[in-house]
Amino acid sequence: MGQRLSGGRSCLDVPGRLLPQPPPSPPPVRRKLALLFAMLCVWLYMFLYSCAGSCAAAPGLLLLGSGPRAAHAPPALASAPDGTPPRLTFGGPAATPLGAGKGMAKGAESQEEQSPEAPDSPSPISSFFSGSGSKQLPQAIIIGVKKGGTRALLEFLRVHPDVRAVGAEPHFFDRSYDKGLAWYRDLMPRTLEGQITMEKTPSYFVTREAPARIAAMSRDTKLIVVVRDPVTRAVSDYAQTLSKRPDIPSFESLTFRNRTAGLVDTAWSAIHIGLYAKHLEHWLRHFPLGRMLFVSGERLVRDPAGELRRVQDFLGLKRIITDKHFYFNKTKGFPCLKKAEGSGRPHCLGKTKGRPHPDIDGDVLRRLRDFYRPLNRKFYQMTGLDFGWD
Repeated sequence: MGQRLSGGRSCLDVPGRLLPQPPPSPPPVRRKLALLFAMLCVWLYMFLYSCAGSCAAAPGLLLLGSGPRAAHAPPALASAPDGTPPRLTFGGPAATPLGAGKGMAKGAESQEEQSPEAPDSPSPISSFFSGSGSKQLPQAIIIGVKKGGTRALLEFLRVHPDVRAVGAEPHFFDRSYDKGLAWYRDLMPRTLEGQITMEKTPSYFVTREAPARIAAMSRDTKLIVVVRDPVTRAVSDYAQTLSKRPDIPSFESLTFRNRTAGLVDTAWSAIHIGLYAKHLEHWLRHFPLGRMLFVSGERLVRDPAGELRRVQDFLGLKRIITDKHFYFNKTKGFPCLKKAEGSGRPHCLGKTKGRPHPDIDGDVLRRLRDFYRPLNRKFYQMTGLDFGWD
């Protein structure tokens, strides 16, 4: 055995404090907190990554991110008894006075008034993944019409997790076409796989060059046209311009080239936009009717969920936006979102939406309805849809 140390003790009996000791183990509470923090980080990452699909399945909640897509069959068209093409009947216009819109006058710009509360603002989760995805040319465009309800439709669609849309109107195919498709694409938001890129510019529908230009980009582009009773739309158009230029001539004087003879001035943009059948003829030279969806502006107010169901089907999207997402604001006379994209608060369109109309001579309105009636019926036949404006 080993040598004896003084005092009669073996070298094996050296006190433990003289030997190296292992580090003390952390207290149990600290270990548990560290483990809990690590688990929280993993859970947060997984939540942000998969929230799109999870949140989208919960009606009434804020829908963000990306969710699954599923095509649905389009609604059946009602057959007409006289052998004319089948029509989907929307019923008459909403029982509201003509004072539910905006306006425009001769010489005024045809650009739809921008809504200040509708920038192209991504949701929080979209911002978290701002470096993901890529910018694509739009697969769907809301091409018209001004004062038909295009802003409302776009804002409602932006709730869908598979829709990414530009908030402002690009006006590429009517004003900035010379800047090229690369410039246009750069305006678009980033999208992930399975998401649709959209934009809306209502003046496209009445721009002669727009159909050929969009077809040159892609003939597979889906086109959405929001239409409204052309008489109500014209008064709404005039009211918008009147709010900006109180000194403009009266609606009655702008409507007719010769009021005594009853000659309507179709050169005035407020009247010209309502010639839906004539404008549609230009589009049908470049796109089949099946690539176009016509949305009733009146029904978008009365039954937003019903019209959004048709739009989601047309775009091949899962029916996520339902009546649970809307409530009717009696003060504005319009439906509003319970929760808008990127916000937990209810959202209504801005104060420029729902602007009161001026009083218009009843005789002028009757003459204007007589003028539009044959054009409306031709539009019904071309689209297979009866909007009930007559």
